[in-house]
Amino acid sequence: MWSILVIILLSYVIGSFPTSIIVGRILKGIDIREHGSGNAGGTNVFRVLGPGPGIFVMLFDGCKGFVATYWISRIVIDSAPLDAGLIMILAGVSAILGHIWTIFARFRGGKGVGTAAGMLAALFPKALLVCLAVFFVVLLVSRIVSVSSMAAAVALPLTLTIFRYSLHMPVQNSLYIFSFIAAALIIYTHRSNIKRLLNGTENKIGKKKR
Repeated sequence: MWSILVIILLSYVIGSFPTSIIVGRILKGIDIREHGSGNAGGTNVFRVLGPGPGIFVMLFDGCKGFVATYWISRIVIDSAPLDAGLIMILAGVSAILGHIWTIFARFRGGKGVGTAAGMLAALFPKALLVCLAVFFVVLLVSRIVSVSSMAAAVALPLTLTIFRYSLHMPVQNSLYIFSFIAAALIIYTHRSNIKRLLNGTENKIGKKKR
């Protein structure tokens, strides 16, 4: 049990590392949450600070999810009553929650998409490739990152369903159940974007915000 508690705590702390906020402070001396969309994520850094810092934040946030899921989940202090796959999911989810509600910035973090992608890279890379393809196709058509992110999130449980029941690929029950929870969580973190979409005020790539 101590192993699981330590894994969850460390994964949360790693996920909480406020990459975008630190990058904003270093490069421009600003709180990224007070500019652009107000979100502490890679997309807003891309919009406010440019492609270089934005891509760096996205990759770093993805690494947080991967490190927690793939490495931190292997910590052994005592015997764990759960299987390795479920422990990896607990570690990844803890990192995502840390990213969304970071302890280092008054629990105001990002939307969890990048960290979730890193987690999925450690758990099921093939599913990640499908979700990334959905993300970029939707982005190409809509030019709206939030729509692309939510589409990719919804694509995860759909992809795993196809893999499991149509292609008969092995998909763990814990991962399959998590995929639905993850999709719901990502959509929840985009609730402000959904409101702007309904009002027709959501930002598009290449279009300056009024």
